Amino acid sequence: MLAVSLSVFLALLDYAIANVALPDIARDLKASSSASVWIVNAYQMASLISLLPLAALGSRVGFARLCRAGIILFMGASLLCATATTLPILAGARVLQGIGGACIMSVNIALVRFIYPHAEIGKGVALNGVVVALGVALGPTTAAAILTVASWPWLFWINLPLGAAALAMAYRALPVTPRTGRMPDPLGSVLCIVALGACIMGGDGLAHQEGWQLSSALLLVGLVAGAVLVRRESGLTHPILPVDLLRRSDFTVAFLTGFGGFVSSNLYIVSMPFMLHDTLGMSSAATGLLITPWPIGIMLSAPVIRRVADRVSAGVLSSIGLAITASGFFLLWLLPAHPSVFDIAWRTAVAGWGFGFFQPPNNRAMMVSVPHNRAGGASGMVQVARQAGQTIGAMGVAAFFTWSLAGATHRCLLMAGCVALCSALLSASRLVKKPR
Repeated sequence: MLAVSLSVFLALLDYAIANVALPDIARDLKASSSASVWIVNAYQMASLISLLPLAALGSRVGFARLCRAGIILFMGASLLCATATTLPILAGARVLQGIGGACIMSVNIALVRFIYPHAEIGKGVALNGVVVALGVALGPTTAAAILTVASWPWLFWINLPLGAAALAMAYRALPVTPRTGRMPDPLGSVLCIVALGACIMGGDGLAHQEGWQLSSALLLVGLVAGAVLVRRESGLTHPILPVDLLRRSDFTVAFLTGFGGFVSSNLYIVSMPFMLHDTLGMSSAATGLLITPWPIGIMLSAPVIRRVADRVSAGVLSSIGLAITASGFFLLWLLPAHPSVFDIAWRTAVAGWGFGFFQPPNNRAMMVSVPHNRAGGASGMVQVARQAGQTIGAMGVAAFFTWSLAGATHRCLLMAGCVALCSALLSASRLVKKPR
């Protein structure tokens, strides 16, 4: 489990570590601010569009082997990032980093399933959730600490010792898992990449109101590729898109619940710094500190959820967690015009605590609802729910801010609460007994 945790921490620490340094990188590489955003977008898009093909590949070559390959690729890409002299080279290296991260993230929950006995999978998923929260939370903080004493390439040099430690543990401890006998469908992989990539770029363009003709065309291409993908994969034993798993109502409800939860979380995470910095006039350091109660709340919920995740149904636990998260977002929406630091911190911690309470049981429900030979597909879909939800949430923030800057964060917080509440109700639908 330490091997899995180190690998996940490596991938997620770098997910947000470059954001803080974008102005410095743009200046050094003589790139515009708008172009430098691709340093972040390249990583996120490459990771999301490659998750499902890599999850299918993991079922073929072994989850541990793919995880180790991902660490090696991630370290090599980090070396390229640290030595990049132009923006295109850096963005290309970040694409490789994203693919390496996807190798790790696409199989991490599947590895947890093979590490823990069936009756204790919830404990492993809860621990994994803490590592995810810690990696995301420490990204900006680590970047700020490094940039006070060194230049931006050290944001990537630091991955080499971390990666070496993760790789050593991965070779020593990761379990050997059963493998399927077939290679993933290559055409299905291409269709999956086209569908997700085109939908993301099209949706992002519409959210920013930039070139609606091209954005609409990309969105249409993505939807058509997605429809062809579903039709093609429906009859396959080991599909790229796990259509067979999505036919299981318990799996689909868990997937959609996770997706909705992450949409709501990013509506908060992306928009809240603007309220703290621009509206309330807080410094960058204070803004970072007032976001910190979110991951702290997630980590504080871990000891509780570890004890009950394997004994109480996800329909109960995830619904309670998302309802608490929605309450935290609504309370932030109702903040007074001049709130104190305490007013903001405790509301944020409540939302984070609920989010940490919702994730592990829901992820556990996705994993235990499928047979062992489909663990790779299920693990990939856990990560698709997370990253696709985060992407849609960020698009929602962009749309609200493009529409009108005045009150945009308040609208985002209200929408975050509404989406979390709807996801709680969807999760609670699992408690309704189905007729035989």
